[in-house]
Amino acid sequence: MAANANRPALIALTALAPISWGSTYAVTTEFLPADRPLFTGVMRALPAGLLLLALARVLPRGTWWGKAAVLGALNIGAFFPLLFLSAYRLPGGMAAVVGSVGPLFVAALAALLLGDRPTLRTLLTGITAALGVSLVVLKAAGALDAVGVLAALAATASMSTGTVLTKRWGRPDGVGPLALTAWQLTAGGLLIVPVALLVEGAPPALDGRAVGGYLYLALANTAVAYWLWFRGIGRLSATQVTFLGPLSPLTAAVIGWAALGQSLTPVQVAGMVLAFGATVFGQVGPRGGRPAPAGSFSSSERNDRKDSMDVTIPALRR
Repeated sequence: MAANANRPALIALTALAPISWGSTYAVTTEFLPADRPLFTGVMRALPAGLLLLALARVLPRGTWWGKAAVLGALNIGAFFPLLFLSAYRLPGGMAAVVGSVGPLFVAALAALLLGDRPTLRTLLTGITAALGVSLVVLKAAGALDAVGVLAALAATASMSTGTVLTKRWGRPDGVGPLALTAWQLTAGGLLIVPVALLVEGAPPALDGRAVGGYLYLALANTAVAYWLWFRGIGRLSATQVTFLGPLSPLTAAVIGWAALGQSLTPVQVAGMVLAFGATVFGQVGPRGGRPAPAGSFSSSERNDRKDSMDVTIPALRR
């Protein structure tokens, strides 16, 4: 009973991560140096990872050096550059539309790696979320850039794979979500550093606004947000977590309207209602479902779940 009572609070806290990520575009355009997406990726990930690593004071052991590197590459190191590349090459929100199919990617990967078969309900909810996001952000544009589309698809696939593998591998004994987040952010940030130096050259000079913007991105937008995200992955199903993703472009649209003077058309408002409804619908439904495959979780994760049996991996069977 306690788990059921705590479940809405857990979902709400996890939702703060994509809501925070929805502010990234406004902060980047209003506070940060122009045309330095890779440097921005480094400044988001590496300081946040090192800070959390200092707080957690736990390093990977054994096979977790490799697992942390893989998760860091998928969730951070590859995802950030691909996301920025797609945003620069695609018109008017198309990158967000491609990214909104993440729940469908996760449903397919969960079936493959976690043994959970998606239902028609899950697929229809994912399609509805993508349609709602497209109505919010998609604007009339010319021919699409093939590299941009491929980059957006690769970014979505990278983050989706990282989400499912984070669920599959769990955490080592005695390690909490703070340390797991620190490992991934540090590994991902270190992976971006040489790419940023090669492509963009030396770091730019920073004024006070840029320093403030990078502090916000590193602390609230990355360190806290990714800790909440990976904590949520550990306690909710992979599909539940990824259905919170559409909150990011919805938040960006609201910030654009409230803070940047951008208008919202009736079609966009309808799309927001549709996408938000799909997000909520993705969190509710029948309890139960098949358990995760044997060995999918570490003993520390099973201990986390003693009092929360129906917020584990249950069910893509909605």
